[in-house]
This record gives sequence, structure tokens and C-alpha cells, in this order.
Amino acid sequence: MSFAPVLEKDVTDWTDEKDVLIVGFGGAGACAAIEAADNGASVAIFEAASESGGSTKLSSAELYLGGGTRVQKAVGYEDSPDDVYGYLMASNGPQADAAKVRAYADGGAAHLDWLMELGVPFKMSEHRERAMMALTDDCLLYTGSEKAWPYVEQFSHAPRGHNLYVEGDNGGPLFTKIITEAVEQRDIDIHIEARALQLIVDHHGPGQRVVGLVVRENMEERSYRAARGVILCAGGFVMNPEMMQQYAPELAEAGTVPIGNPNDTGSGIQMGLSVGARAINMHEGFLSVPFYPPATLTHGIFVNGQGQRFINEDAYHGRIGCYLVKQTYPVYLVLNVDDYGDYETASWLAAPVAGTGETLTELASELELPDGALAQTVETYNQAAASGNDKQFHKSTDWLKPLIGPFVALDCTPGHGAFFPHFTLGGLDTTVDGQVLTSQGAVIPGLYAAGRTACGVPRRGDGYASGSSVGDATFSGRRAGRQAATA
Repeated sequence: MSFAPVLEKDVTDWTDEKDVLIVGFGGAGACAAIEAADNGASVAIFEAASESGGSTKLSSAELYLGGGTRVQKAVGYEDSPDDVYGYLMASNGPQADAAKVRAYADGGAAHLDWLMELGVPFKMSEHRERAMMALTDDCLLYTGSEKAWPYVEQFSHAPRGHNLYVEGDNGGPLFTKIITEAVEQRDIDIHIEARALQLIVDHHGPGQRVVGLVVRENMEERSYRAARGVILCAGGFVMNPEMMQQYAPELAEAGTVPIGNPNDTGSGIQMGLSVGARAINMHEGFLSVPFYPPATLTHGIFVNGQGQRFINEDAYHGRIGCYLVKQTYPVYLVLNVDDYGDYETASWLAAPVAGTGETLTELASELELPDGALAQTVETYNQAAASGNDKQFHKSTDWLKPLIGPFVALDCTPGHGAFFPHFTLGGLDTTVDGQVLTSQGAVIPGLYAAGRTACGVPRRGDGYASGSSVGDATFSGRRAGRQAATA
């Protein structure tokens, strides 16, 4: 499929004209449409699927927001924008975009208020257990590595994952229902089963302006004019095997399940590239090893093919996943049988049991690890647990516990059956207000991007925090919508 732009002079029939045209009706596109309409623009939104929601609908719709949100204050946490900024800059460095992170940190509390005004519900409560997400209807949850080394020594922390007021993993459908209704309540033209194909430009080459969009709907190609701008909110590219191999081959090889909707094929990114945009950070992505719940598995240790630890196990599951795939294989999670607990019914990891043993010698033999390596690693770890000081990897004392037989080891080697969900974090380079940039850093007039089509706040898999995609997508969508409407 060619994404080459169409010249304005070659368009003989315009189907319609709006101030702002938006590609994609997920979290980013919906929020862009709402903000553009509320700032006085006429708006049309085009969605390739048969319903709204995109990847946001498939997610838990957790939002990573801080800086003193209404929920944080109600629960009793003080969280400053500076601590949010510091943590996000450190965890996403050196790729972090200071302007985007600053805006996100400073605007997090107000963004949650805006969503609540739309009707998105949040309970003034906290889920205190270590978990992938709150399956209760509680709101606040630690969803990153804020309480883990090295960040815990650098910044004051607070829970920033905001789950919707709904039980179970049902946040995405509820969030989509509410923001779709908010779009429908405004004078916004909604086009479903309408696939954006190409941008329309006033001329080819430097200084070109994006003036419209070619869309396939009802089995014909139609041209729409954009008086102020086109906003690309078409998701990432995790569902495009060719792009994955070109830009993120390591992510494609290690991940087992791509997370996203079928239209996360990079079409928005490719449309941007067709008019001279720059795509950045395309090799990066989220890669999880979801070994908790149950939280008790955090007492165990991850060891590589040399029988050595390589990370503090109290870190966020995405951080551990990114470190894990850089190890000598195989990789195991070794723990006490008691801490194995209800793993078989509570965990999403699906890693098979690789070995068991009353003693470390028995276990190491089953795992075929180098002689004495596992015993030395566990001895060092048990000494750290006894002293309450993990000098090697700085695991929190909350999770330090001696490893005493009988033992069990889970095979967490990629390709051996464990669940490794993944998605992309690269996209079009944009300003903090969503204006798409060329490789020379110049703004492409009339073109904007948000959500995973753009490279936003989350930029590193080993620094990712749950909720930062939906948080960033909705936040960046709003900024792009406002900028396009008022430019």
C-alpha cells in the first residue's frame, strides 16, 4: 500500500470540509476531537474499525497521573509535579523529552479533573497490594518502579496509577463508552469503517502544508479538506510484522503476544513519513514478564543461564522484562514452594515449572546450571535477606526473604511458553502540542499526531509504568486538538 501524499490540485471533488480532521477514534483521537470542538473548531473523526475505542478499549484504561490529583489528596498522598517530572525523566532517559514530561507532570491533576468532568469515574481509594492492576473497584495503585531502586533513592514517591471505578479488568470498555458519548454529544462528524489512506498537500517538498485527507469508506475513496489541520491518532505499529522487523526486531523476537488492536499497523506513522516527518525511538517498546500476582513471587530471585541474579525483583514487571531479554538464556524465577502459593490460578505469566528440589543441588541439576553457581547466588542473597541489605541489587527489605527449600523454578526464557506481552513506544517526532516535525526539526504545517502514533512521554520499556500510554494518549490528544483548533 502506498502512503504517498496527493496534491491538492489533483483533487477534483471534495466530499466535505472541516477545520480539523482526526484519524483514529481511540483514546487519543476522542480526546483530540473533544478538545478541538470545545475550542470552536468543526471536526470530523475517521475510524477504520466498526466501533470506537482502538487499543484503549482493549486496555485496563489505567491512567498514570500525579502531581497532587484529587484522588491522591483524598487518600492522603502528597505528590508534587517536580517528583513526577524527576521520576519520568530518569526512567525514560536519555530519550525523555523534557518539554513533554514537564507538561505532563504539571498538567496531570488537571487532566484527571477534565476526565472526571466528562463522567469518567474514579473511587477515592487505594489498592495497597502489589498487583498488575486493581481488579477491585479501587483507584490508586503503584504501577511503576517508584518504590524500587534506583528511583526510590532519588524522588519522593506516591501511587500514580488511576484505575476506573469498576471491578475487574473492565476499565477499557467503560472508558471508551464514556468518551464516545462525550464525542457524540458534540457537533462532531463521526465516520466508522472509514480508513484513512493518504494525506493531501498543497505542494510537494519543503514547506508543504497538509490540507486534507483521502479516506476509503462505503467502498470508494473520498477527499476531505482540513482548513486547520489533520491529527493522526492511528496507534502504533505492533501489528505490522514488516515494520516490527525493520524497526524493532529485538522486541518482535522476544515478545510473544502483541498488545493492541488489529489496526495498530503503523499507518499513521507511515502517512507522516510520506510528507517528510521524522520517526524517532522506533526500536523501543514495552515488554512485560507479568510474574505477579501473586505478590509472593516477588520474594523469589531471577537468575540467568549462569545462575546469577541480574535485577532487583521488586521492580515493575516491564522493567524486569526488558532486563531479562538481555541475559544469557535460560532465565528462571527461583523461589520457595510456599511463595509459589496460588501461582497456577492467580498469575498471568504462564511460565512452566522447569524444576523442583528439596535442595539447591537437586534444583541446579534439573535446571542444568553451572556447578555451584546457583548455590553461591542463593547464599549471597540469603545473607542479604538476613542483614536486610541487598548490596548487589538493592531489593527493598519489604521483599527480602531467605530462600529455603523445598524450591521451585519457573522457566521465564522467551519462547519457552511464558507470556511476554509487548507494544511499541516509537512514533512521529512532535512538539509538546502535537505538531509533527521534519528530520530537520521544522514544523509540518497542518499536521499533528498524538497517542502511540507520536513519540510521547513513555519512551523506554525498562522505565515504563502502567497507565502511561492511556494517560499520555489522552493528554497528548487534548493538546493536539487544542493546538489544531486554535493555530
